[in-house]
Amino acid sequence: MKRFAFLRTWEALLVVLLLVAIVIGSSLSPYFFTGFNVSSLTRDLMEKAIMALSMTLIIITGEIDLSVASVLGLASVVLGAVWQAGVPLWLGIILVLILGAVAGLVNGLLVTRLGLPSLVVTLGTLGLYRGLAYVVLGDQAVSNFPAAFTNFGFGSVPGTLIPWPFVVFALLALLFIGVLHLSWIGRQIYAIGNNKEAARFAGIRVARVKLLLFMVSGLLAALAGVIFTARFSSARPDNALGFELDVVTIVLLGGVNIFGGKGTLFGVILSLFIIGAVRNSLGLVSISGDIQNIVVGVLLIFSVLGPNVVQSIQAALTRRHLAASSSTKKV
Repeated sequence: MKRFAFLRTWEALLVVLLLVAIVIGSSLSPYFFTGFNVSSLTRDLMEKAIMALSMTLIIITGEIDLSVASVLGLASVVLGAVWQAGVPLWLGIILVLILGAVAGLVNGLLVTRLGLPSLVVTLGTLGLYRGLAYVVLGDQAVSNFPAAFTNFGFGSVPGTLIPWPFVVFALLALLFIGVLHLSWIGRQIYAIGNNKEAARFAGIRVARVKLLLFMVSGLLAALAGVIFTARFSSARPDNALGFELDVVTIVLLGGVNIFGGKGTLFGVILSLFIIGAVRNSLGLVSISGDIQNIVVGVLLIFSVLGPNVVQSIQAALTRRHLAASSSTKKV
């Protein structure tokens, strides 16, 4: 039975859902499963993918960060503004990465030092950071970035269809998988999500871990802002508007418990490509973005209800198996 234990996991269901999404996408459009479209689909996901990595760790601790898309937008316009002011691009990128970390630090301090709910805090900073983005550039846009920078955003590794942003994501994903699933830091993150008081008594510095995770979230959101700006060759205050819905859906659909303590990055990566396949296939048949958002909203509800239903079914099967075993022994 242990050999087939994976088949009873949420990740196994996600594999099935991904295959179903691929089949449906291929039936809707002959272009869906072409190399060019798969490359484009992957490229379109990368900003959300990068932000989902840190969001996964935050939600496992029992918190949430709804400000990531606004930090992305703020980082994008600040990069455009400093470039327009004559600052070297490499220095501007460093500055916006620091800005992202500081934005995450503000979120973390409000949550850990003042004890405010992260949902409320980041909902507030979602509006604050997006508002600051409009203050920096207003309704203007900066688009005169160097060709080498923009080629990184929408170009591919020479001789392949692998987008350069995917290389960045793959390296970060390997790092985060190692931290969450193979290190003592990951064990602390799970412990905090399961019971923060018990974790505190066990010597884990709960506030420090959460503060660090919020800073990492801001840093990665700013990095996503740099990639988004390069990909579209445009710094605008409305860049990535509404991306937080997809990021949260990706993480929860990936099997991460909204209350913390459970989930894997493997599930989140599978969920990432499910969302990407759904949006891409709908886009290929000219389904509007509003309808796509409705579908993603339905997936978000399913992602919250689904794991609980699966756990209830597994618990019922386990009780039935134990009852059957007990009856057999009595006989």
